[in-house]
Amino acid sequence: MPNLEITQYDVTGKLGRHLVLDPRSLAYRRRYDGQPLRATAWEPRIPVLNQQNLTSQGIFTSQTHGIEDDVDALGSCTGNAATALLSVILDKDRAAAAGLDTNDATAAERFAIDLYAQATTLDQWHDYTWPSQDCGSSGLGIAKALRARGVVDQYGHATTAEELCMLLQTGPVLMGMPWYEAFTQTRDRDGFIDAVPGWLGSTLEGGHEVCITALEAVASEDGTLLPDHTVLRFRNSWGPSWGDHGEGRLRLSTYLALRDQIDVTQPRLDAAR
Repeated sequence: MPNLEITQYDVTGKLGRHLVLDPRSLAYRRRYDGQPLRATAWEPRIPVLNQQNLTSQGIFTSQTHGIEDDVDALGSCTGNAATALLSVILDKDRAAAAGLDTNDATAAERFAIDLYAQATTLDQWHDYTWPSQDCGSSGLGIAKALRARGVVDQYGHATTAEELCMLLQTGPVLMGMPWYEAFTQTRDRDGFIDAVPGWLGSTLEGGHEVCITALEAVASEDGTLLPDHTVLRFRNSWGPSWGDHGEGRLRLSTYLALRDQIDVTQPRLDAAR
């Protein structure tokens, strides 16, 4: 077992990400090479998923995973974010071959839950797995699950704002982050989670994983990014009624404020199949 850096958060039905950093991952860091950074967007092919209200979606975990009682919500945000990412990087036929129905939200949510369950077994630092316990998982664990399934052939990491923006030039990324009460309660019509002044002083609710789907606006001066005016858009997994039809936004300055508690991973499928 490598010398992992682990930060655990409380797991709830809407939050379930832990921060797990493996020093060996730095060998797969994709360093910024000075290329121009342009606004870009990647649209998931699946509807907005919801890791809550599972039974109303027709998902009965007692039947699908053999547990005694149905659970109505899971801390499966890592699996949900990864499913959104997969729906971008896999075409429809390849997604179907992997078991992901891109046309059916309930089927895609079931896929996300299965992926979450696998990730908990690959997070070997943890004493528990789901379905025995809703223990949460990590961005590293979910990337390992994608690799184990053969739906991606590699994954890399970003540790700076420039590297994050560079990765978004080639595809969506998974971002694990601390989640504050102000983010949950956002009433901004565009879904900006950092719209409320002093959000950093609100209660820390837990850890959350989202799929960053767009570098929506890029602002720079003399080749230097202007974080307050550079905007990221992400797909959340709390249903279409949250944020901007299920999506949220944050400024790059918020990423920088939380960078020590954030991990950014980009699973990729580069090899010809």
